[in-house]
Amino acid sequence: MMDKMIIGRYIPTGSFVHQLDPRSKLLFIFTFICIVFLANNAITYMVLGLFTILSIMMTKVSIRFLFAGLKPILWLVGFTFLLHLFFTKEGEELVRLGFFSIYEEGLRQGIFISLRFLYLILVTSLLTLTTTPISITDGLESLLNPLNKFKFPVHELALMMSISLRFIPTLMEETEKIMKAQTARGADFSSGPIKERLQAVVPLLIPLFVSSFKRAEDLATAMEARGYRGGEGRTKYRVLQWTWKDSTILLVLVGLGLILFLLRG
Repeated sequence: MMDKMIIGRYIPTGSFVHQLDPRSKLLFIFTFICIVFLANNAITYMVLGLFTILSIMMTKVSIRFLFAGLKPILWLVGFTFLLHLFFTKEGEELVRLGFFSIYEEGLRQGIFISLRFLYLILVTSLLTLTTTPISITDGLESLLNPLNKFKFPVHELALMMSISLRFIPTLMEETEKIMKAQTARGADFSSGPIKERLQAVVPLLIPLFVSSFKRAEDLATAMEARGYRGGEGRTKYRVLQWTWKDSTILLVLVGLGLILFLLRG
């Protein structure tokens, strides 16, 4: 499952979204995160769902592939749903299950907030699927460039975030290799009491941390050997160009926000 992890991966499909300026995609993601909280009824969530599906289709990334790659974190959506389902005590009581009762408002909030969480995961994942780590770094650095006047390390921050995204699939693959090696030695990660499962994770974390530090050291050595000295005085091989397409998608997003605002209950 971990080898299908898509967070941090770049999938070159040559779509319209791939050709956009990384700055517009970053602004799109930040704005969408704010807009999604405008939804508060069934109609607005349906509009958001349709917009999310259209966004995925424009990237030419298979929806089945996208969901398969997000399986390792989709359990958070289910956990969020169950929390609201069993612990929100408002509205009419629908079902009683022993010590737990399911109320109308709990079911409603569970569905809506889980959908909101799912939309955020899907849309934000499209950023790394359609943008290379270098482009993300350049775009983020360009957006945060005004902070340079306050001596803020903009270049270093953007580079750090880009490297973090790039290392997510690498670390997941490393975790899978270590789990297979531990399983071959008799470790069991899928059965037994929770306490024993947690104890079995400890031998997994130690080699993972060691491997992470080793990779970080190798990366630092490689960057130093190539003469990296920070962002001062560096030039760009690819110059970012903002086009009418980038302005259009942001205007579409503003229109979506207005629609959700008008349809709010």
